[in-house]
Amino acid sequence: MDTRFAISNYPDAKEVTKKLDKLIGMPIYSVKPDALSKYEESYFGEKCKKSKEMIEEAKNVIPGGVQHNLAFNYPFPLVFTKASGPYLYDADGNKYYDFLQAGGPTVLGSNPPEVREKVIELLNDCGPSTGLFHEFEYKLAKKISDSIETVDMFRMLGSGTEACMAAIRVARLATKKKNIIKMGGAYHGWSDQLGYGIRIPGSKFTQAHGVPLYLFKHTQEFFPNDLGDLERKLKMNQLTGGTAAVMIEPVGPESGTRPLDKDFNKGVEKLCRKYGALLIFDEVVTAFRIGMAGAQGYFGVSPDLTVFGKVVAGGYPGAGGLGGKREYMKYLGAGLDGNTKIKKAFVGGTMAATPISCVAGYYTLCEIERTNACQKAGEMGDRITAGLNELIKKYDLPFVAFNQGSICHLETVGTMHFSINWKKPWTIPSVLSATSVRKKEMEHMGAAYMAEGLVTLAGSRLYTSAAYTPELIDDALTRFDKVFANVEIMKA
Repeated sequence: MDTRFAISNYPDAKEVTKKLDKLIGMPIYSVKPDALSKYEESYFGEKCKKSKEMIEEAKNVIPGGVQHNLAFNYPFPLVFTKASGPYLYDADGNKYYDFLQAGGPTVLGSNPPEVREKVIELLNDCGPSTGLFHEFEYKLAKKISDSIETVDMFRMLGSGTEACMAAIRVARLATKKKNIIKMGGAYHGWSDQLGYGIRIPGSKFTQAHGVPLYLFKHTQEFFPNDLGDLERKLKMNQLTGGTAAVMIEPVGPESGTRPLDKDFNKGVEKLCRKYGALLIFDEVVTAFRIGMAGAQGYFGVSPDLTVFGKVVAGGYPGAGGLGGKREYMKYLGAGLDGNTKIKKAFVGGTMAATPISCVAGYYTLCEIERTNACQKAGEMGDRITAGLNELIKKYDLPFVAFNQGSICHLETVGTMHFSINWKKPWTIPSVLSATSVRKKEMEHMGAAYMAEGLVTLAGSRLYTSAAYTPELIDDALTRFDKVFANVEIMKA
């Protein structure tokens, strides 16, 4: 089992939290209005004309003009036509450093030839899908099982959202309990029951538009980094049938945007054992990015079920799955494996585990392991974070930069550091208003980065890959420098 990890020094969560607390208590610092106007006119207006024309046309047949939430960028989404290693290229021929990394899965960099060639070979021989068993379904499952200690068995699905849904169904069948407790602010896909407490801890149902409130009857949230809050809810649930599972992102909600103490996961595991709840790790981002052994390997925790996403298909379609201990995974094979004494979890997916997704996933994981890509990407994450902190100091800005290996955070406004206290309901409107204003300025910063050739996730998160070199990171930092030089306090 490969125990090399991307994290060289785990961030001091308490110290980061203090800085974020201070950030959201200060006036907003953002790109100067005149600098933003210049970016809008000289870059987006002059150098991105094809993108703008195409997006305007697309709005006629696509709601909002794009199909993916990550593509909603200010002042308009750009149209990307090529991805290679650390770079992206748009329809107008502009070149960018890719710190979005398709939302996290491309640890090797974009479109690696070692994987692409195997996919082309598969397409020539078999095609993308047959609806029947393919040998690489086994090879991929075996590779994941060999890499992550707690994964005795693995079931491929179509997405991380589907895997989260499956995890809940398995947990309820295994424990015969209904309640699910998730970490406030964490994102576990967009299924009905998990659209609760997303982005902002304490937000409960307020962000889940279109979902009837009764669907949250058995879903709860606890405050990140607060074992006391989690135990209170576990105790309360004993009065109403107990807790089926506790579900967390192991580095913190929104890929560690609100970081957790290093020993927090062990505390959660201990509480789950005490109250008879399954522990579900959502490793959609962290598995095979923190290390081949996952975040659970790094933290030394033994979750009962593990949710996987994008990387298990190497960035190709069909990117999700659920793994776990044999005693729980049996609920996904009941009847098919001769065990007719238990009920089978209602889980499906016609396009899950297609030959193309399994081949791409298998060779991606092999290549990540062979090249030590997690650790290399983590070193680049350390380098860009250190450089960003130097720039923050240079310009005397209140920004907060930290990283968990190759998962890097650049908080300029702290939008997702806010929380809602329902014991003080009169504060809710002010919190929602503040986050709305700060989100707008975060988008402006993201636009400035884009105009300097830097693609980020919403202007506040960056993923590094093994395709980066120190020289490329240093060049990217000179571009961040240009943006930071045009930042000032926004007038009220």
